[in-house]
Amino acid sequence: MKSLSTAVLVVLGIVAAVLFSSIYFVDEREKAIKFRFGEIVDSEIEPGLHFKWPFINNIKFFDARVQTMDSDPQLYLTGEKKNLVVDSFVKWRIQNVREFYVRLQGRTFNARQRLAQRVEDSLRQEFGKRNVQEVISGDRAQIMEVVRTAMEEEARSLGIEVIDVRLKRVDLDPAVSESVYQRMQAERQRVAKELRAQGEEEAEKIRANADRQRQILLANATRDAEKVRGEGDATATATYAEAYGRDREFYNLYRSLNAYRNTFSNKDDLMVIDPSSDFFRFFKNSGQSEATPNAGSAISTLPN
Repeated sequence: MKSLSTAVLVVLGIVAAVLFSSIYFVDEREKAIKFRFGEIVDSEIEPGLHFKWPFINNIKFFDARVQTMDSDPQLYLTGEKKNLVVDSFVKWRIQNVREFYVRLQGRTFNARQRLAQRVEDSLRQEFGKRNVQEVISGDRAQIMEVVRTAMEEEARSLGIEVIDVRLKRVDLDPAVSESVYQRMQAERQRVAKELRAQGEEEAEKIRANADRQRQILLANATRDAEKVRGEGDATATATYAEAYGRDREFYNLYRSLNAYRNTFSNKDDLMVIDPSSDFFRFFKNSGQSEATPNAGSAISTLPN
């Protein structure tokens, strides 16, 4: 009874193992090939659960997602014999898994090598047709499209689909970069000097115009001041003349008093003059015939 139970368990185990080995699952991100004793019998297997004969069929799986082949930077010679350092990459995926397996032994490494060689040859050919200016600024998109198109036929024969080719970086050879930068710097300095010269010219024009306006304003102000001063002098002269015409004696007295005040403004002032001079006319006693006091007395009677 015990041996019967053991036999049943063994049979069930064998059945389970056979059943398990006869089932396989293909993910949507994969492609699969079914072999029979090493010969390909099916390469168009849809994603999902499938069955195979155990010990007769075997399955190989391949990544069907988009992959990136990133090449190392390479030197390419342009049409004007200048070296450019170019860094590129290729986006690709397996399209025909049978061809991929037959032509490349199903190895991604082999696919990368073939793609890298084809990209290098195509880029070298395209760069040789153009100068540096066209490569850097003008024709990059066209170059990428031409290289992708050139790779399509060969990639298709390998069971590969080339999705895109991109140039990540295009630089001058380090050996000539320094001289290019120096020329660029000299050009920028020349432009800066030209702009500074133009600025100085404009500044001189502004300063000259400001000086001219200043001179005009000063001249106008001086003219107006002289005009006002002349009008004031005329008014003063007219006033003096009118006052003199009204009472000449009072006017003479007023002018003499001002002269006395200005002449003897300091205690130490001394004047040597004839006492009978007209300058001391108003120091004389009005209405008396006595002799005019001497000069010393006249001077001493002036207020301090």
